[in-house]
Amino acid sequence: MSRYYFDLLDDHILAVDEEGLELPSLQAAQAEAAKSLADMARDAVHGSSAVAGKRDMAIEVRDAAGPVMQVKFTFEIERSKH
Repeated sequence: MSRYYFDLLDDHILAVDEEGLELPSLQAAQAEAAKSLADMARDAVHGSSAVAGKRDMAIEVRDAAGPVMQVKFTFEIERSKH
């Protein structure tokens, strides 16, 4: 098993994962990142930050050797002008 770290990037705010998770494979790390990113997106839509505009979120996955992947999500809210 390898330890993977999941750094959260919400627009330009970075939260570095200092603990990480022991996971059996890179595929398991990808699944964990995708699940976490879906949770971030859901919280953003339901939270006070759901205002018109574009929002970029990502989870940057790394192991002891460095970055291994980035899972990204972008959503945009456009409101009609009437």
